[in-house]
Amino acid sequence: MASGAEQITLVNLFLEADPVVKGVMLVLAVASVWTWAVAVDKWMQFGDLDQQSRKFEREFWSGRSIEELDDRGGDRPRDAMARVFSVAAREFREARRAGLPGEGAQLMLDRVDRLMQAQVAREMGRASRSLGVLASVGASAPFIGLFGTVWGIMNAFTNIAVQQQTNLAVVAPGIAEALFATAMGLIAAIPAVIFYNKFTGDLDRLGDRLDTISDEIAARVSRRLGER
Repeated sequence: MASGAEQITLVNLFLEADPVVKGVMLVLAVASVWTWAVAVDKWMQFGDLDQQSRKFEREFWSGRSIEELDDRGGDRPRDAMARVFSVAAREFREARRAGLPGEGAQLMLDRVDRLMQAQVAREMGRASRSLGVLASVGASAPFIGLFGTVWGIMNAFTNIAVQQQTNLAVVAPGIAEALFATAMGLIAAIPAVIFYNKFTGDLDRLGDRLDTISDEIAARVSRRLGER
């Protein structure tokens, strides 16, 4: 009884598994580790984006002028909102030097809007990087595990046919091996789906905030041109 318990362990299931099932388990193990690595990275990234965005919003609504915010941001701002503001401030700075009146001011506002939209698209692309990994793992890992399960059950039936026996000692290792592949597929897929949904929501909120601040920046630039 003790020896049977020692035989059916997770380590032994892997070591004694069919090469195909063993390959499936290795793929799923790598996918699971990759999922957690991406999740930790994205968690830190979105946390930093939220913190930096809150800081910029406080400064933006503190009553500072475009010129003051531009001077504080520097040439290479670190956060997404500041980079969106930077492209608008740079265009405003150049237009102020040129002294564009009338229709020229309207053209400048159109350029500011297009530049900010392009920068928002770049920021969204940067923030969404690696989310495809989570989507791919979440969608494919259960099927990869199912393939290992089917293959393991086929081996179990083959073993029964060879040994001409249907007792538990013959059937159990193959069935356990098959179910272990299924479990590994779920272990990889479930966190991937949860993290993907969480970060997709964070990405949508970031997009809304960037769109909102872009509209506010455009309105402030328009007011400054009206003052001039």
